[in-house]
Amino acid sequence: MTSDLLMTDTTAMFWPMIAHAFLVFILYYMLSKRRMAAIRDKGFDPRQFKENLSEPAESVLVHNNLKNQFELPMLFHAGVVAIFISNADNIITIALAWIFVLSRYAHAYVHVTSNRLLLRRPLFMVGFLATVLMWGWLAIWLATS
Repeated sequence: MTSDLLMTDTTAMFWPMIAHAFLVFILYYMLSKRRMAAIRDKGFDPRQFKENLSEPAESVLVHNNLKNQFELPMLFHAGVVAIFISNADNIITIALAWIFVLSRYAHAYVHVTSNRLLLRRPLFMVGFLATVLMWGWLAIWLATS
C-alpha cells in the first residue's frame, strides 16, 4: 500500500480544506443574514448578541451548525496538514478528504433546514469515519516509513 504509485506530488490535499473553509464562510454569511432579518422583522434586540445569551429561532440552527464546523473539522484540518507534510498523501487520502467535506456540506444543509437527526447523524458518521481513516492511514504510514 505504500507504493510510490499511490503517492502524490501535488497540493491536491489542500483543496478539500479550501472547500471546507468556504462552507464556514457561507455559514457565517447565512448567520449574519438571518440575525439581521430577526432584528429587522421580529424586533429582536441586537444587544442579545453582545454575550450571545439568546439566539433567535431563525438563526439558532445556523449558529449551532457553525459551532460544529470547529469541532470534528479541526481534526480533519490537522490530519490533512500532517498527511501532506509527512508525504503520506495519496489518491485514497485525497478521496477521504473530499468525502469528509461533501459530508459536511450535506450535514450543514440538513442542519440548517429540516434539522432531521435521522439524516444528520449518518452524514456526520460518514465524515467521522473519513477522518478516522485518514488518521489511521497517517499512523500506518509513520509506523512503516
